[in-house]
Amino acid sequence: MGIKSEWTRRAYEKLLLKNIRSILKNNKIAYDEIQRKRGRIYIQTNSASEVASKLTRVFGISSVSPAIKTSSDMDKIAQKSVRLAAATIKSKSSFAVRCRRIGEHPYSSMDICKEVGRQILTSLKDRNLRVELKNPQFTINIEVREDEAYIFPEILKGVGGFPLGSQAKVVCLLSGGIDSAVACWLAMKRGCSIIPVYLDNTPYTDEAATDKALDVARKLFEWSTGFPRRVYVAPHGENLKTFVKEAPRKLTCILCKRMMYCIAERIAEKEKAEGIVTGEAIGEQASQTMHNLRVLDEASVKYPIHRPLLGFDKTETEELARKIGTFEISTRKAKGCNAAPSKPSTKARLEIVRKAEERFDIERMVEESAKKAKIVIV
Repeated sequence: MGIKSEWTRRAYEKLLLKNIRSILKNNKIAYDEIQRKRGRIYIQTNSASEVASKLTRVFGISSVSPAIKTSSDMDKIAQKSVRLAAATIKSKSSFAVRCRRIGEHPYSSMDICKEVGRQILTSLKDRNLRVELKNPQFTINIEVREDEAYIFPEILKGVGGFPLGSQAKVVCLLSGGIDSAVACWLAMKRGCSIIPVYLDNTPYTDEAATDKALDVARKLFEWSTGFPRRVYVAPHGENLKTFVKEAPRKLTCILCKRMMYCIAERIAEKEKAEGIVTGEAIGEQASQTMHNLRVLDEASVKYPIHRPLLGFDKTETEELARKIGTFEISTRKAKGCNAAPSKPSTKARLEIVRKAEERFDIERMVEESAKKAKIVIV
């Protein structure tokens, strides 16, 4: 984690340890010991491959490697490395040995690489192996730390980011579509636990749309084991119906979204959250032009609106959705909101929007939706 403050780093790593233990407990994976050193966490277990697979989905982890532990004695390192090479390197393949050290030792990292490479070639000479430093087919990685050494054949890329819970929680407007799911995930990656809020637009949508949103939330919560799995489902259809019937038609989407922000604010207050996350990106829809985003922002008085996808292209968002597992759910068939006007406003003026809202008891409408919101455990 790219943190300069040593105190903050320690705090984040301790939180990461807590999240790791939660993952292992939830998956009923036994382990003997977890040890934290600066920049490294060591887990002693007989289920190394399974643990490694699970931990690649834990925020705050940059990489995971199932490893063999031994002493920092060069002979022991070479012996274990040859055994690992015999189990992993195929005949007529290229390989390399990489080594990094921390601490004082009677040898250099290059000494380790040369000696281990020599012994692998000698011990496995019947396999016709060759050393290739630039693009090897197999790599034997060695990390020497003080009086211990770790030998591993692979480095599994982790999700990175900050440990979940290291930042304040946020309310997320979750529609069930591709964008809002990815926005939620990006907030989680930066350490924020999420409180998804789904605004139910029935009769302009159907039950399948609600089911899809809940399934998306369920998939997102797979990335946050040990944290609450609650989704707020708030009725919004009657509010939308009022706007469709009595407000200028081209402002329907703007008025609808502004009220969504207001409802999210009430829930944020209740949950003691620190912000509202949305899946909006510049120009992605008529309501998401820069002009309209400013008008939307004005509706939220107490909380900032965070838009992780602001500068994303659709292809970038879809790629992330596939990575996190929400894409197939978000693209399931469901009735989309059919209250949108044929010619929505792309340059709404704030004074005109405010004047349109004067026709309605906005405070009462927001209060009623927030009060009727149901908490669903997914």
